Amino acid sequence: MDILSDILHVAGLRRRLLDLHALQPDVALRFPCERSLGLHTVTRGRAYVHAPNLAEPLELLAGDVALMARGCVHQLSLDPSPPAHSVWVPVAPFSGTVATEASHSGSTVVISAAYQLWHAPLHPFLRSLPPWFVVRGHSLPPLSALPLTIGLLDRELGEQGQGAASATHGLLDALFAFALREIAERESPGQPGWSHAIADRSIRQVLTLMHGNLGHGWSLEALGQQVGLSRSALAERFRNAMGDTPLNHLRTLRMQKAMQLLSDTRQTLEQVAQAVGYQDAFGFSKVFKRTTGQSPREFREQDALEKQTPYRFQEA
Repeated sequence: MDILSDILHVAGLRRRLLDLHALQPDVALRFPCERSLGLHTVTRGRAYVHAPNLAEPLELLAGDVALMARGCVHQLSLDPSPPAHSVWVPVAPFSGTVATEASHSGSTVVISAAYQLWHAPLHPFLRSLPPWFVVRGHSLPPLSALPLTIGLLDRELGEQGQGAASATHGLLDALFAFALREIAERESPGQPGWSHAIADRSIRQVLTLMHGNLGHGWSLEALGQQVGLSRSALAERFRNAMGDTPLNHLRTLRMQKAMQLLSDTRQTLEQVAQAVGYQDAFGFSKVFKRTTGQSPREFREQDALEKQTPYRFQEA
């Protein structure tokens, strides 16, 4: 089972390709990221990221990929000095018009995207992402996944051939996944985190069991039996790997799934409760409200209203 893909699906990830930008002097692009992760990759030239949580501007060269965590509002410009003027980047679906103009210019060219995670709290992996993460193109082998994907993106956006829209979105998703993989693989040694958990075969198996069947009445003993560990051994190894107890992590996964079902389906409260491992709606509702600050009914009503806002991405 691809656990990371399941995390993104259950989190309700929505994507917007924000077009290909040919940056112009004296004007910065301002990105709305209150509930979104952002991604920039420079295919030509040099650009600078300006943000309140950056001690100094972040320089991006051709081949670099920058991924920013949820909520990192920022500006992108050609100038290392703080921009005096900026324009908002629209969140409308990719049109291709700007891409065609940009691809034929001699300017710095940046491919940008927003990955929206509307609901909180987030999954621990997504919550633990660093505010800013940059993969330098010069640090990667030429035939590794990231530079190859950037090259294909640049070509598809520039040529606009048949099927370019589908190819572009697929390549962008691949670039996003590769960047997340780089983050996971570069976690600090000795610190609890996703890469350490996945590297432990038993803990990876436990996570797979949880993700694969959230409706099952898992106990610590039952999970331990599945992987050949005692309750105490499983609890210790899981805490060392993930920084949390198995049952607390399971509860988090269940609430993430419940938010997705309440948002994307018309299942009754009882059906949602059973789908995420609770015998009755009352017990489920207590845990859900303690986790999110809202009852399931309040959450669903507010979610329906928020789906009408222009800033919320609808299609995956």
